[in-house]
Amino acid sequence: MKKINVLGLITFFVLVLVNLPFLVIIPSSFTAAGYLAFPPEGFSWQWYEMILDRPEFIDSLWISLKLATVTAILATFLGTLAAFALSKYKFRGSGIINALMLSPLTVPSLIIGISALLFFTRIGIAGTFTGLLLAHMLISIPYVVRLVLTGLSSFDYTLEKAGYMLGAHPFRVFWDITLPLLRPAIVSGMIFSFLTSFDNVTVSLFLVAPDTTTLPLAIFTYMQETLDPLVASISSVVILLSLVFIVLLEKVYGLERLFGLNSQSH
Repeated sequence: MKKINVLGLITFFVLVLVNLPFLVIIPSSFTAAGYLAFPPEGFSWQWYEMILDRPEFIDSLWISLKLATVTAILATFLGTLAAFALSKYKFRGSGIINALMLSPLTVPSLIIGISALLFFTRIGIAGTFTGLLLAHMLISIPYVVRLVLTGLSSFDYTLEKAGYMLGAHPFRVFWDITLPLLRPAIVSGMIFSFLTSFDNVTVSLFLVAPDTTTLPLAIFTYMQETLDPLVASISSVVILLSLVFIVLLEKVYGLERLFGLNSQSH
């Protein structure tokens, strides 16, 4: 009993530590004072209303949403195909390719950003939306591959064989059997790709131009000039959008299955 209480206490403190930035930044965004402080002084919505008066935040929000959406779609498509190839077909070099799929997760984002800048400058797409999109796809595809491979690891291939034996076309088998069973993993990969792109700062920092500035970088630039509750309010909006997609991820796939905490549920 004491062991359970100790583990529960440790878990509680870890959760508080992880969520401490949220517990500070969100209340600070409602302060009535003209400076950033915690605990907040008074209560006011003025800093949220001021977001609408800052076109750089509105424009960068639409750029971030557009970039994250296109990244999620393309990364999901390519990542799903890669996961199918790695899972279903054993060929020379498949292990190396599988390992390389993890490299964007292990290499520091700073290194990825510098490398992308050097390469994209050489081919003439640095500072363009295309270059930014390719870089975000690079860091997003591994998440899709991991999630789809997790779904395929417990996939019952006898269902596909039954479809083939009944004379179904391979595309029909994929569309009616394989895809519905793997849809939670694929959709979860898409959501994760969206969040990875939407929240990214380090890689984007090397590749943006004035007309392709994302919302996180707009916040970063604003903070270099001044630090007021407007930063807290726009940061709270980003947190809220991220939480919406995390809730969707939990509903579609389940965070326990995502992190391997409940392997029996798949």
